Amino acid sequence: MKVCYFIQSHTAPEQVCRLARVIRQSSPNSQVLISHDFSTSPLDVTSLDGLSEVNLIRREQPTVRGDYSLFQVYLDAINWLFEHQASFDWLVYLSGQDYPTQPISKLEHLLENTDYDGFLKHWKAGPWHPGKKGFNRYYYQYYFNLPQKSHELAKKFSRLNQLQSLVHIYTGCRKLIGVRAFSNPFSEKFVCYGNLVWSMLSRSCVQYLRSFLQDNPALVAYYQKTVMPEESILASVLANSKLFNLCDDDKRYAISTSGGALAGYYQTLTVQDYPAIANGDFYFARKFDLKQGSEMLDLLDTKILKD
Repeated sequence: MKVCYFIQSHTAPEQVCRLARVIRQSSPNSQVLISHDFSTSPLDVTSLDGLSEVNLIRREQPTVRGDYSLFQVYLDAINWLFEHQASFDWLVYLSGQDYPTQPISKLEHLLENTDYDGFLKHWKAGPWHPGKKGFNRYYYQYYFNLPQKSHELAKKFSRLNQLQSLVHIYTGCRKLIGVRAFSNPFSEKFVCYGNLVWSMLSRSCVQYLRSFLQDNPALVAYYQKTVMPEESILASVLANSKLFNLCDDDKRYAISTSGGALAGYYQTLTVQDYPAIANGDFYFARKFDLKQGSEMLDLLDTKILKD
């Protein structure tokens, strides 16, 4: 059984390399695939020269938060794996600020023996009603970007437009003008789901996702005009297929900020969080910041590499 750990990063290159090293040390049979945005920060790949089964996808254009470009990075990694005929049984999706919380061997034992096809935090999100966050994200098609400085003006227009529900001014991570979709892909047979991004999927799930999106360009085109498509399209495709046994648990530890987990913002973990991290039923945690010191990661290394 072989696991591929996919790391998507744009900053903290030293931390990304450390993550790759500890995974390979703890799991010599694993593969690590890194997709790093070099336009945002350099990544010294020479520090990984001594590691086998570590591959790099160079990105030269930053992703945009809330845009399909963020999900496209994940799809590009999946395409890379199949185009290079990579041998993997599971794909674990990580950010560059994730870190293992226990030996990788324990996670791989779970994946090898589980009856689940995927670990993905997800929920049935539709039918939604106007005014709800999910409705505003996925039942509108967004065509126009507003300047970031127009935040207050956009909020005022948003309050007015929600009354008629035909036009929506999105004021979250991006400032966008959207029009209520004349038609959408959602129905009783294809329910709109929500999901958290970071996941662990079996090869069969990954292969199905890739084929489904290739065979359904209209669905891709629709999601490309939504907000935060990566927080819906994954579960919508896999859960609606009825082919997979999905665990509604991503086995991750994180503390969301006041905006909540769905806002995608998390607190930086410190040594004060170590007892909760070290004793929980999960295998990765986020987010960590090596710039604030290595003490926390050093503590985790002791636990991860003890075998």
